[in-house]
Amino acid sequence: MTSTKYLVCLVARAFGYNRKNTHMAEAAEETHLLKEAESHLGKAMWENVEGIEALTVEYWNLRKLVKEHDRVAAELESQQKQLAEAHEERASLLGISTEPYQHLLDERQMVLNSLEELARQRDLIVVKAQEIRRAYDGTKTKEEVLTNEGMSDERDFSVITHRLTDLKTQFAELRAERQDVMKKIADRDIKVNTIDSEILELKRERRMKASEAFQHIGDANQEISTLRAELGVMDTQMRQLYTEIGKYVSRNTKDSECRKASKEMQWLVEVMGALRKSILFNHKLSGQ
Repeated sequence: MTSTKYLVCLVARAFGYNRKNTHMAEAAEETHLLKEAESHLGKAMWENVEGIEALTVEYWNLRKLVKEHDRVAAELESQQKQLAEAHEERASLLGISTEPYQHLLDERQMVLNSLEELARQRDLIVVKAQEIRRAYDGTKTKEEVLTNEGMSDERDFSVITHRLTDLKTQFAELRAERQDVMKKIADRDIKVNTIDSEILELKRERRMKASEAFQHIGDANQEISTLRAELGVMDTQMRQLYTEIGKYVSRNTKDSECRKASKEMQWLVEVMGALRKSILFNHKLSGQ
């Protein structure tokens, strides 16, 4: 929304023509676009922000994550190649198709995909729990300092006590959620092992020499699942860092280092500035 359109909408609202829901929807859509733009900008120019002191943590974390991401991606490619070779070896040993137990292979892959998703859930829970723990420690320290300093405003202490109780409750809920996820992971691990045993038994019955090749397939699939889960977690962390960098640079256009870092993406910075202005206008028109 441009300034001119905003003024027109203000005039229209003065005459009773108010599209509150429309403005709220537009603001929500533009906010989503802005976040996407922040992530895209950060990804495109993060290597240029080494000299920006405010982004030191994000830059060096990204340096570390990118290197680790490349390593895991290369390992994943290697494992996939080994898996393909193991499949060829197994087919050669058996001299027949995998049809008799293909349904088990499909079921096994579904379980592994589920394990991959559960691993991501577990890692996100751990991150949330760590954040709550830090907040709890900070609040607890605040309570101790105020007590030692003799500042006994009961209203302040009531707020602190309520905050500590709320953080404990959140932490307990996350712990229970993590335990539930870990149980599901354990159950699926058992399911994978059960499927592996069934497949191995079928293979022994058909050709004993194929057992070693199939074990390689099982190991490779397990490793591939683990590596994909690792990449998923790193992708999430990198997107968050890209977004923080893009947000900071696009909001500090007067800073010479920011302008220098985003020089080739200046068009996007300008678009983001227009989006922020439009979001503000839509919020005002919707009464927020």
